[in-house]
Amino acid sequence: MGEKRRSAVRGGSHRGPTRALLHERVKELDCIYGIARVAARWNTPFEQDLQDIVELLPAGWQHPEAATARVTMDGREYVAPGFSPGAQRLEAQVTVNGERRGIVEVFYGEPMPPEDEGPFLREESRLIDAVAHLLGLLLERRDAAQARAVIEEGLQQADRLATIGLLAAGVAHELNEPLSSILGFAQLLKRSHGLPPQDEQDVAKIVSGALNARDVVRKLLLFARRAPTTKTAIDLEADVVEDVLSLFEDRCAKDGVEVVRAFGGDIPRIAADAAQLKQVLVNLVVNALQAMPRGGTLTVSTMAGKDRVSLVVEDTGVGMTQDVLSKVFLPFYTTKGPGQGTGLGLAVVHGIVTAHEGTVRVVSRVGRGSRFEVELPMGGEHHDVATR
Repeated sequence: MGEKRRSAVRGGSHRGPTRALLHERVKELDCIYGIARVAARWNTPFEQDLQDIVELLPAGWQHPEAATARVTMDGREYVAPGFSPGAQRLEAQVTVNGERRGIVEVFYGEPMPPEDEGPFLREESRLIDAVAHLLGLLLERRDAAQARAVIEEGLQQADRLATIGLLAAGVAHELNEPLSSILGFAQLLKRSHGLPPQDEQDVAKIVSGALNARDVVRKLLLFARRAPTTKTAIDLEADVVEDVLSLFEDRCAKDGVEVVRAFGGDIPRIAADAAQLKQVLVNLVVNALQAMPRGGTLTVSTMAGKDRVSLVVEDTGVGMTQDVLSKVFLPFYTTKGPGQGTGLGLAVVHGIVTAHEGTVRVVSRVGRGSRFEVELPMGGEHHDVATR
């Protein structure tokens, strides 16, 4: 991990093992030991580790009073106190898995007499290589920790959704029968002759409320993946995307939203339930439009990978915070005011996509918009299979 390029020109002759040289080796060992101790810490931020390391570097060189150091990692600089780059420099590249991620540099702020390699000792060249190697290990550990955190969060989210799905399925099952009875008797009563006007209005409210409740139950079942899924070979663009977008053309024009179609072309047919995928796209488009109250751009894209087909819905709306992103697929979670939504739209999206053995991901930035990407497995054969 310590590929290096040196700007110094080798010169001078190698000196014998004098007391002064032994003193230099001790300084170098102290420097690398201090850096190793910093790299071994687990409870400090990565940025703090880099800053502490760069401040340890000057003391390890032959002329510490004139030495200064800089570490650049992933485009961000960390410098020693009083840093000022000089013409005499020794550097080493920091690499992780063959990829250059940064550079460590030591400068002399004033001209120094020639040594083994310009003004630097041969051992100092080895020292900076060792520092670059340690920085690479530190960066590799940081990357692994971040990847592990993402995986753990994903597993926790999946566990939460599975638990809520079981609860939702149970609740929906218990509500179905009484709701059917309420709706049936209310509709019979509504057909009765001679009801007073106030009673007719009250019965109409019962029917409306029961229908709304039945719709919530249906969405809960979709989220819990208990609703029947009939898969056939469909054209994602023609059978789903175009049909859904045609429903929103007038609303988008009225709301000042430009609709952009970015189709990948030659998208293979997939085995899916067209009606349920339309529900997915409707929910995503409605979510996008609600995020753009002052207009904007709605982009719907399709693309094909090696064994997956992607459907992407992107908006230029208000975006979401990290806290909202962590809860966005939970049922009944909504940032809207009372009476403005059930909080089931994106939960239904997650349930339908999962039932199709696909995945849904979201990326969002406050003030910049959101991007939902649905990935579905390919499959062009005709299935007509009802699954539960």
